[in-house]
Amino acid sequence: MHSVYRWYKRARWFYDRRIPFIPKIIYYFIRIVFACDLPFTAKIGSNVGFFHNGLGVVIHRNAEIGDGTLIYQNVTIGGNGREGSLNGIPTIGKNVFIGSGAIIMGPITIGDNAKIGANSVVTKSVPEYGVAMGIPAKVRVDR
Repeated sequence: MHSVYRWYKRARWFYDRRIPFIPKIIYYFIRIVFACDLPFTAKIGSNVGFFHNGLGVVIHRNAEIGDGTLIYQNVTIGGNGREGSLNGIPTIGKNVFIGSGAIIMGPITIGDNAKIGANSVVTKSVPEYGVAMGIPAKVRVDR
């Protein structure tokens, strides 16, 4: 387990038990020490790997990330910018590989075991075992 993920899990533990203030302290600690935006309100599964200690990773506060996902540095998982829209947030499946600098935006779903190439901009859903590469990302199924 990578250290930034351990800190996230601690903050999430306090948040789930409705213990105020401590999750925010841990959140700001993560931002300062690891230079990433990893909110305790995001739903991140078990054994998620943040390589290079999550350097430059930005995750929307309502994003959902499945178990076993691997996230490299400078990845952005964000909404589509619509005020108050929870439907504009990506949902990432299990065992997904997300390469360095990838951007995943909008109300999309990334299927289980998918791969997102480095520096790709993904604005459309990727099926199970799909591979998304390029700007904008082109999707193909790799089974």
